[in-house]
Amino acid sequence: MKPAFPEYTPTLPKMIRHLAERFGDRDMIVLGERRLTYRQAERESAKLARGLLASGVGKGTRVALLMPNGPDWALAWLATCRIGALCVPLTTFLRERELVWNLRHADVHTLLTCDRYLNHDYLERLERAVPELSECSRDPLFLRALPYLRSVRVWGAHDRDWASDGPSGLAVLADAASEIDEDFLSEIEREVTPADPMLIMYTSGSTAEPKGACHTHGTAVRHSHVLNAYRRGGPDHHVYSAMPFFWVGGLSGTLMGTMHAGGCFFCEESFDVDDIIDLIERERISYVAGWPHQSKAISEHPRYPKNGFDFIRYGSFTMLPSAIRPAAFDLLPNALGMTETFANHSMEAIGVVLPEHKRGSFGHALEAIQRRIVDPDTGEEVPPGEWGDLCIRGYSLMQGLYKLEREQVFTPDGFYRTSDECRVEPDPDSDDNGQGHLYLKGRLGEMIKTSGANVAPREVELVLESFDEIKEAFVVGVADPERSQVVAAAVVPYAGQTLGEAEIRERLRAELSTFKVPRHIFILTSDQVPRTASAKIQKPILREILTERIAAAREEPTT
Repeated sequence: MKPAFPEYTPTLPKMIRHLAERFGDRDMIVLGERRLTYRQAERESAKLARGLLASGVGKGTRVALLMPNGPDWALAWLATCRIGALCVPLTTFLRERELVWNLRHADVHTLLTCDRYLNHDYLERLERAVPELSECSRDPLFLRALPYLRSVRVWGAHDRDWASDGPSGLAVLADAASEIDEDFLSEIEREVTPADPMLIMYTSGSTAEPKGACHTHGTAVRHSHVLNAYRRGGPDHHVYSAMPFFWVGGLSGTLMGTMHAGGCFFCEESFDVDDIIDLIERERISYVAGWPHQSKAISEHPRYPKNGFDFIRYGSFTMLPSAIRPAAFDLLPNALGMTETFANHSMEAIGVVLPEHKRGSFGHALEAIQRRIVDPDTGEEVPPGEWGDLCIRGYSLMQGLYKLEREQVFTPDGFYRTSDECRVEPDPDSDDNGQGHLYLKGRLGEMIKTSGANVAPREVELVLESFDEIKEAFVVGVADPERSQVVAAAVVPYAGQTLGEAEIRERLRAELSTFKVPRHIFILTSDQVPRTASAKIQKPILREILTERIAAAREEPTT
C-alpha cells in the first residue's frame, strides 16, 4: 500500500502556505482567549521569519525554542523552519546544567524563549547556568560556556541587557529591512528542500548524555501526514493533548497531524483536570490524547460523565464513550514509535479493534517502513515469532544522531537498532509483506520509559554520586500500571552520613528535569546491594528488590 504522502513538495514553507490557502480562517491553534487561524499563522510566521533573516539567521542556523505549547511555539517553529534554519525544540523541564548542555551540544546560535512558564524563570535560570551572561550587553553574544550562541530573544517582559525582544523586536527588524520583503522571503523558501535538516530533537541516550535525532523537512512533513491518515482526521477535528510539542509525540502525532487535517489544536497552560473538562465540554473535543495517568485523572474526575462524552471519537481507552469502547483495553491496538522515527512506526488505523488472539498487539508496520528482529548479541535475524532487538528502516527514520558518524548509528544496510525487545507474529491473512503484528516485551538496555519520556539511569546516578554524602547510587526502572515505568533509586551513603529521601529529591530537582527525579528513593547499606562475585551491581535483582519494597509500601495501612 502506498503511503498517504502530501500532494505538495514536503517542506514546512510549502505546507503552511498550502494550509493557509486551503483552510484560511479556520482556527488552527487555541490557548485561552487567543485563537490563531491558518491564515494568521502563515502571515504572522512570515513576519517573524523576515525578522530572523534580518537578524542574521539563515539556512542551517541552529535556533532553539524554549516555550510551552501554544500559538507562540507554533509561530516561532514555523518562522524558523520556513527560512531553512535548523530548529532545536527544548523541553520546558530543563534545569541549569541540562540547559547549558543542550545549547552547547546543538551549537545553538539563537535562542527563542519565553520569559517564564509556571514556576520556571528561564532568564534567571540562564544567568545561573552561565554567569558571564550578566556581564554582556545585547547581541552579538560571545560566551565561553556557549561559544556559538549569539542572541537570546524573549517572548514576554524582561529587563536583561543581554536579551532582545522577541516578536516585537523581530517585527521592527523586518520592517526596517525593506529589501527583506515578501518576494525575498519567497525566494528563500524556494531554496528549502525536503532533504534539508529541519529539526534536532533530543531524547535521553543509553549513556548519561542525551542524543539529538536529526530529521529533514521531507521526513517531518511526510510522516505527520501519514499519521493523520491513520487517525482519519478532518477539518472538524478538535484536538486536546497534554503531550508537549518539544517531544515527537506532541509535534508529529498531534500538532502537525491536526494541521494536515485542517483541524484545531487546543492548549492549556497546565494540566488542571477541571480546566480540561471545561475545555472538552466547551469546544466539543473529538480527540483527547495523553499518557495513561493523565487520561485516568480525567476519566475518574467526578465531573466526567459515566459513559464518556459522546462527541469524543478517538483517544485513550478510558476516554472513549461507552458506545465505541471495546470490552477490554488490550483489544485496542497500541502504537509504538520513537524520536528516531518521528513518532509511530507501528500502529493500526483509528477504529480498529483487535481479535482475541491479537490482544496486546502494537500493530503492523506503517507503509514503506521495514522492521527486522535480530539477536541482541549477534545481530543475526531471528525466526518469525521469536523475541529480539527491533530494527527499523524507512522514510521516517532520522538522518542520524547529531555529532555522531553514520557508522556509529546505523547498520551497514541502513537499519537502526532500537533496543526494544519485540517479536513479530506473521499474519498470513494480511498484505503486509510478512511484517505481521508487533509485540513489545520491554527495553533490552537500562533505559527507563516513564510517562512517554526516556530517562538514562546513568545520568541520574552521576548527579546522585556528585553529592558529598553519597558513595554509590543505582537507578532502575520499576514497572508501573499508569506510567509504564517509574524511576527508582538505591543510594549508599558514606559511613556516618545521614541523608533523607526528601532532601535527596529536593537537591535532585535543582539539577534534573522533573521526570528524571526518582519517585522512589531507598537508603541502603553497601551489603544490601546485590552484587556478583566480582562486586559488580546486579541491576535485575536490584529491580526486583525495589519493586517488592514499593509494593509493600503501597500495601501498608494508612493511619
